[in-house]
Amino acid sequence: MSLQAQSNIKTASGPLRIVVLLCTPEPRFLLPGAAPVLVGSSLGFAAAGAFNPVLAVLALVSIVAINAGANMVNDYFDHLSGNDWVNENPTGFGGGSRYIQQAIVSPKAMLTAGVLSLAAGSVVGVVIVLLTGSSFILILGVIGVLGGFFWTAPPGKFCYRYVGEPFIFTLFGLLPVYGSYYLQTGTIDLFPLVPACLVGILICLVLLINSFPDMAADAAVGKKTLVVRYGVSAGVLVYRILLVAGYVIAAAAIFVLPYMRFAAGLFLLTIPVGLFAIKVANKKNLTTPGHSLANKITIILHSTGSAALTVGFIVYGFCGTSSS
Repeated sequence: MSLQAQSNIKTASGPLRIVVLLCTPEPRFLLPGAAPVLVGSSLGFAAAGAFNPVLAVLALVSIVAINAGANMVNDYFDHLSGNDWVNENPTGFGGGSRYIQQAIVSPKAMLTAGVLSLAAGSVVGVVIVLLTGSSFILILGVIGVLGGFFWTAPPGKFCYRYVGEPFIFTLFGLLPVYGSYYLQTGTIDLFPLVPACLVGILICLVLLINSFPDMAADAAVGKKTLVVRYGVSAGVLVYRILLVAGYVIAAAAIFVLPYMRFAAGLFLLTIPVGLFAIKVANKKNLTTPGHSLANKITIILHSTGSAALTVGFIVYGFCGTSSS
């Protein structure tokens, strides 16, 4: 967080501090919510040949607000568990925002801001449901809000229970890609499955790489992440397998799925970033205090990979039917 943002929060008082806090999440913490909506909406345009910008923007606003709220709620409950307090290796990508630990904001204000952000995302979601009359979107929205809140909140505490990667794969991969695709097409089919899996793999890579610096703190409070349970070497292996699997899926999709040709082709252009990620995500780097290059590269891979899919589907939407 910038010094100016810290100053704004500290100088604000009462309810105003909560309002200011709602405006401070850094972009890299909001990208996981935006990416699947952009991919799903662009795929919906490619499939339907038409685009509803109102529904796309509403979906984007809703999931970004829910993502921001989940992050702030996560900060509060990691404060209660002591997780962020015992973390001696915060990197800016893990260990929470540190707002509470640095006395920039009170725990109560953090929780309130998080709940308000989740509520704002829910209200936008209700508007979408009213516009579409879709029970499918309602179900996805309820799952998203509850999943975001109970990521660290009891009794769920999903990130404490060995299910972090599968959970995040679903919450920031499968469901929002399918939901935003549905808003453009009004159909539930298999078209979004492959791109949703690719987006899910990308966000799993982000979650996994960010768990390495937090390993000691997570173990101290009983947070059973993959790295805590199986160790650094196994975590590195899983990271590399997931990364390679994403490219294998994309390469296969070019030959099997005509609508994936442009998107998967552009996705494969990120291979140099992926190779660099494999190089820097090694046991030595990931156990060196303060090392964050692997985290940065993984977030870049998530952003560029999602952007590649989005652009590819937009291109296909304009000219792809003639090439199928």
